[in-house]
Amino acid sequence: MERLAADGIDVVRVTYPDLIGTDRARDVLLAELPRAMEHGLAFCRAVYHTSPQGDVVPVSGGLDAGLPDICVRPDLDTLLPLPWEPGVATCLGEVLDPATGAPAPESPRDLLQAVLARCAEHGLRPVVGPELEYFLCEPTPDGGWRRYATDPGVVYTAGLRADPDNHLLRTLRQVRDLNIGVLSGNHEFDGGQFEINLVHSEAMSAADRAFRFKAAIKELARKEGRLATFMAKPFNDAGGSGFHLHLSCDDTEGRNAFDDPSGAHGLSATARHAVAGVLAHAPALAALLNPTVNSYKRFGPDTLAPWLIDWGLDNRSAMVRIPPERGAGARLELRLGDAGANPYLAIAGTIAAALLGVVAAEEPPAPLEGYGYDPARSATLPGTLSEALDALEADAVLAEVLGKDFTASFLAYKRNEVERFQRHVTDWEFTEYAYHL
Repeated sequence: MERLAADGIDVVRVTYPDLIGTDRARDVLLAELPRAMEHGLAFCRAVYHTSPQGDVVPVSGGLDAGLPDICVRPDLDTLLPLPWEPGVATCLGEVLDPATGAPAPESPRDLLQAVLARCAEHGLRPVVGPELEYFLCEPTPDGGWRRYATDPGVVYTAGLRADPDNHLLRTLRQVRDLNIGVLSGNHEFDGGQFEINLVHSEAMSAADRAFRFKAAIKELARKEGRLATFMAKPFNDAGGSGFHLHLSCDDTEGRNAFDDPSGAHGLSATARHAVAGVLAHAPALAALLNPTVNSYKRFGPDTLAPWLIDWGLDNRSAMVRIPPERGAGARLELRLGDAGANPYLAIAGTIAAALLGVVAAEEPPAPLEGYGYDPARSATLPGTLSEALDALEADAVLAEVLGKDFTASFLAYKRNEVERFQRHVTDWEFTEYAYHL
């Protein structure tokens, strides 16, 4: 407290991820920090069951249990000053069920911790590098949003040609000062779309940093009166935004367990088994890495988003790409996820599937050669959120690693989302039918 006060900090913002990866938080005055550390901060458990529109979804343990509490205790090891809010430092929170003292079953951060503990039992320490894309939007006079800087063809560039207000440069400097391991950034494929890369690290650190990164990008856009969105496909005339995950594992001696110069393709048996596990559980993984109704509008032939369950060597048309580096850089890149995914759930699910492949000692099929998107060569991924949720429910082995209570809550929450969407009359339906029918 003395150190924070000397740095001009008088408020600590305690944040934690909800089920969809949105940050929930409370500002604690510095003088009250000891009380928050001792007793924790009480939140309603139904925060995990609340839709983006503010409706409480009927998930077991929420409404049916009388809306009980969870307890969130500040994790001061994660404390960082907020560069754009003078006087405020932020930290992550540890979430417990006060009735049992155990982690809340819906807590995404605790789910990842449990999966990592399973990996440690097998002598593996996952290392993850997240890549996230987003669209920046500006308000329109009618209260809507339009893409910022829509000039076509400015793919993989930086500077004023693609970014006339220097959004990227300004944002890079702000998130650099947040100390969450930002490396670089560029304008992406579509107008108003950007990608910022984060350094690879141990999986929990990578998830924490990806979570804080998404919150920071959205907050910085709000300060400018803009909207930064990580939704999968916000515009009909543009592609989607991905959340690519680079995954490797260190062994107990700190060596990359995916590297083997004498192995097929320079990959170890562990790496090949991990690829096989991700392929085997890909339909269920889609529910975690493509978790919205909108997610499935990003998929399809020639989108550079996965459509089929396949893998390839340095092949961006495959769902699992093996980048060309070997040695310490040997890894797989899962291109399945979209940017709307909860980082903790996306990383936990990917690692769980890879671990199951390692334990089963499965071998993947031959890698994809040439351009993919040929359904005659590989099975297709789920085409809707409903299909992905059914696949997750049917994948009992993956659900056991993720936890049955978490899986049941996630399925109930997301199926409610599908039901609400199916009842909603869209603009497309009115335009298509109203005049002629």
